[in-house]
Amino acid sequence: MDTAKIKECYNALTAQKLIEEFEKRNIVGFYFKTKEEALKKVLEMIPKDSMVSWGGSATLHEIGLKDALKNGGYNYLDPAEPLGGMEKEKAARQDLSADFFLMSANAIAVTGEIVNIDGIGNRVAALCFGPKNVIIVAGMNKVEPDIHAAIRRVKNYAAKMVVSAYKQDYSSYEELSIAAEAGCSQMVITQKSMFPGRITVILVGESLGF
Repeated sequence: MDTAKIKECYNALTAQKLIEEFEKRNIVGFYFKTKEEALKKVLEMIPKDSMVSWGGSATLHEIGLKDALKNGGYNYLDPAEPLGGMEKEKAARQDLSADFFLMSANAIAVTGEIVNIDGIGNRVAALCFGPKNVIIVAGMNKVEPDIHAAIRRVKNYAAKMVVSAYKQDYSSYEELSIAAEAGCSQMVITQKSMFPGRITVILVGESLGF
């Protein structure tokens, strides 16, 4: 039994369904089997004279996007670079005027809804309003059967992984759960884009991020 082929077939069919659902919601969708193909597509979409920023994302690190932007001569603002709270807040506000804002998703329902959690809310704020274009890159591991399962994934898994990225020495699962609930104070469900084509979702047939 070729399990890789089975997964590849399932991912392709699920992605096809999702892209159809996105279209109904004024969202553009693409599917690529590998992260290398996905990275190439993202870079093709961004003119080098555009101002580009991103929200914190393990997925974007894993596909090599941060290094590609830095080394490729792009007009790139990294909100993680400034030191100190005031400078980081200033950079986060600048994100809202970017031509392209890059991020991942914490969960996506096969029915087309996109679910994200956030701490201070700068990432989901840029998703909702501000940047002219938003590009979401997400592995197929984040796709769930419906909106209820997507929300469960966000609350029960993604939120805990997000806070674990900042601290790995929790004494118990209960302490981790409390930290996740407190630290991920914003949850946004994107049901539709009011501006057709503003949001693009690039689905990748690999397990990426959390």
